Amino acid sequence: MKNSLKKLAEAVDGEFHVDDLYKSIYATDASVYREKPIAVCFPKHVQDLKTLIEFAAQHQIGLIPRTAGTSLAGQCVGSGIVVDVSRYFNRVLHIDPVQRIAVVQPGVIRDDLNRQLAHHGLFFGPNTSTSNRCMIGGMAGNNSSGTTSIRYGTTRDKLISMKTLLSDGSEVNFGEMTAEEFMLKREQQDLEGNIYRQLFEILSPAEVQLEILDKFPDPAIHRRNTGYAVDEIITTNIFNPSGPAVNMCRLLSGSEGTLAFTTELTLQLDKLPPKYTAMVAAHFTTIESCMLAVAPSMESPLYTCEMMDKVILDCTKQNLMYRENRFFIEGDPKAILMLELRSASQEDLQEQLQVLLKRLEGTGLAYACPVLMDEQIDLALELRKAGLGLLGNMVGDRKAVACIEDTAVALPNLANYILEFTKIMAGYGQDAVYYAHAGAGELHLRPILDLKKKEDVLLFRKITEDVAQLVKKYRGSLSGEHGDGRLRAEFIEFMIGPKNYRLLKEVKKTFDPHNIFNPGKIVDAAPMDTSLRYAPGRIEPAITTLMNFDDSEGILRLAEKCNGSGDCRKSVEAGGTMCPSYRATKDEKDTTRARANALREFLTNSEKPNKFDHEELKEVLDLCISCKGCKSECPSNVDMAALKAEFQYQYQKANGKSLRSRAFVGNAGINSLASNAPEVANFFFSNILTSTLAKKAMGIARERSLPLVSKQSLSKYHKKHRQRLAVKEPVKTVYLFNDEFTNYQDTAIGIDALELLSTLGYQVNILQNKESGRSHISKGFLEEAKELANRNIELFKDKITAETPLIGIEPSAILGFRDEYLRLANDLTAAEDISRNTFLIEEFLKKEMALGNIIQDSFTSEEREVKIHVHCHQKAMSNSAVTFDVLNFPKNYKVRLISSGCCGMAGSFGYEAEHYEVSMKIGEQSLFPAVRNTPQNTIVAANGTSCRHQILDGTGRTAKHPVTVLREALHFENAKEDQ
Repeated sequence: MKNSLKKLAEAVDGEFHVDDLYKSIYATDASVYREKPIAVCFPKHVQDLKTLIEFAAQHQIGLIPRTAGTSLAGQCVGSGIVVDVSRYFNRVLHIDPVQRIAVVQPGVIRDDLNRQLAHHGLFFGPNTSTSNRCMIGGMAGNNSSGTTSIRYGTTRDKLISMKTLLSDGSEVNFGEMTAEEFMLKREQQDLEGNIYRQLFEILSPAEVQLEILDKFPDPAIHRRNTGYAVDEIITTNIFNPSGPAVNMCRLLSGSEGTLAFTTELTLQLDKLPPKYTAMVAAHFTTIESCMLAVAPSMESPLYTCEMMDKVILDCTKQNLMYRENRFFIEGDPKAILMLELRSASQEDLQEQLQVLLKRLEGTGLAYACPVLMDEQIDLALELRKAGLGLLGNMVGDRKAVACIEDTAVALPNLANYILEFTKIMAGYGQDAVYYAHAGAGELHLRPILDLKKKEDVLLFRKITEDVAQLVKKYRGSLSGEHGDGRLRAEFIEFMIGPKNYRLLKEVKKTFDPHNIFNPGKIVDAAPMDTSLRYAPGRIEPAITTLMNFDDSEGILRLAEKCNGSGDCRKSVEAGGTMCPSYRATKDEKDTTRARANALREFLTNSEKPNKFDHEELKEVLDLCISCKGCKSECPSNVDMAALKAEFQYQYQKANGKSLRSRAFVGNAGINSLASNAPEVANFFFSNILTSTLAKKAMGIARERSLPLVSKQSLSKYHKKHRQRLAVKEPVKTVYLFNDEFTNYQDTAIGIDALELLSTLGYQVNILQNKESGRSHISKGFLEEAKELANRNIELFKDKITAETPLIGIEPSAILGFRDEYLRLANDLTAAEDISRNTFLIEEFLKKEMALGNIIQDSFTSEEREVKIHVHCHQKAMSNSAVTFDVLNFPKNYKVRLISSGCCGMAGSFGYEAEHYEVSMKIGEQSLFPAVRNTPQNTIVAANGTSCRHQILDGTGRTAKHPVTVLREALHFENAKEDQ
């Protein structure tokens, strides 16, 4: 087989991987399953797909189609060849605004499509919680629906036609047709013709149709994905002259890539929703009262009817990104029902709102009904959309497990179904997690289990069996929108009966006689409790680390927090920072998810004494730029920067430290020496001949400009001017952390900070602190970083309080006190005390402005425009608003935030020759174009030293630190009088 795969790799134009790294990171999706494929392919065009199909048929190997890989039922895992179409099959081919049609390839992201459609006043309606990274092909495979299905239907309802490849490699376009056209198709002497003949033959008998109608889920449930949708086909005009026109897309949608390989989809679009919107967030003390309120609420023309329970809400308390979205929550509700109304006029919207509120009041079920408007609604919906990932943020091995999370029943049965469901769960001692699409009769219900334990794996099955029986009692669907996959396909026969199941097997065999398309999904599935991500009853690997990972119960469990939801795959246009390198390469290998997968795989299964000593781990972490976007944007808070730092430390124990890494880590020492003769040093750094030789010797990109040292260090300046800067009756005394970047290279910014603060009436103290250790952490020199951290903690522990805070200029340096120092500290109590009173200088200034200690009259009234790029670490551990707000403080300053992710420099990363191209590509995604389009008289501000260097190298513009902008804005006479 190895030689055959090698020949196949040579035959396709796209990338083809058979190495352990790619097989490991594609062994899982967002489900509980793990199965290593024999290869991973990124096909470049249709001919590549035909070559793969021919190979698969010849060797009886399965092809597992994959887009974003966020499936919860294991649809994207298998032992064959994973075919990832997300890299090359991702174009919007055509938009017809008149007919409201879009033609797309399967790798187009749903939200990206809608951004293009918005210009035409249109959008694609189905809206999943993963909409910023899920792709249309995957949505069709699962018949996805999401929050808006009660208004806009499911993906199946929006498919006009699908271009596919059949199992013999033939290209077939499936779409709507008349009964006569269907009959003509039956006469074709090819696989397509045989499909039409066989379908007509097996579905024609009256007893077959009656069996389908009797045993398939209630047609009133519009979210139903049980097996193949033959119940949709028998109602069409080929069997019922008064029925709708037949469209085979309705059968292919929800088939999970098991019948044909989709290459193109034509979608029916909707007009954008009405402009004005309001949401009632009804609060309930019990799940039962929440469910009873659904039916009366649905009497209003709702656009969404979503529910979150207490478990989800409690998860959001600990999540940095979503904590502020909880503004509307009153008390401690057991459940919240989110009811959205829309209208073309405010007057009508208010009328609808009053009717809904009166209706809810009449039920007596809700104890609070706050009304959300405008952007408040988006914040609340983001809270709900984060649900899946937040569930993965539970510390330890017990997780909310997907197994019976996709059940749907007819709306009149919902309350009774939930009551019985709750009894089942109570019988297992389970506090279930409830959330999702109440208005559609679908609740995502998850037991909390530890699938590393054999007894919980038994519960995994038993709970699923019991709930399947309950769903069948109410003639519901065990698979509402997440599909059958490995998880629920085993139960299809039980749900619809043996006769209907044999029918589904005939459908599969008709389309795919060689069983090459995603085998084992829908029919002939393996038991649901096999090929699990974790081996039940395993012995937990013992892994010793230098950094403290007790907050996750160890480094392995931190990696395991990644549940595969794929938030790290969102596009640049979706906003945020995570994950910069993936955005540049579009390679799954460069996602946070892949890195977590690889760490989990090798740390669990490695037989080496040093489990970190694997080239595969070095490769997968190579492009991680430690931006920390995942620390806040990943709903599971998988802190890959911390994981990478520990990996580098452990890997270097076995393989040594490079000269270049030693040089970067020793940069502060080099600059300290250089500051004794700055003119000589700067000549060496800037002269073409000497700088080129230095860059070549150190593996630094020749295109980079080397940072220069200042004429004097900040410590020397402060010592010289201490008396002048002293404030007799200070508003407050602060300690300024003199980081290594400000001290030697950005001294002018440090001076600006001293002048600004003292002029505004603050006494600034600078101690002889050690460097921050940022370079040491980023390069895995953790023993040295630990020593620096502990010496700084010892220095400040008796001095830093709420009244005498520690403030810093360089985000990557000062925020270490809130982050890595807590993992490196010997005296954790002291470290935590300091961290609570450590601030970015902008955070401090904003707080003082809010207290009235800094007034606007201290600053100029001249008009200026400012555009800001904010450091990634600030975005992750603080927010961009503080910088925006302080620069807006001068009366006539007009400030805008640049909607940018990471700048791409990331400390030493962008200087390294092998990373230069990726670094600049990241910069070009949003930051560079925004700066280039900024008028020359507009101030460009950036508070990170790396960011400013990247902006200079990428655009030629000099960016100022916000401190400098504010110091230049000072109205000195007023400021001094206020002292």
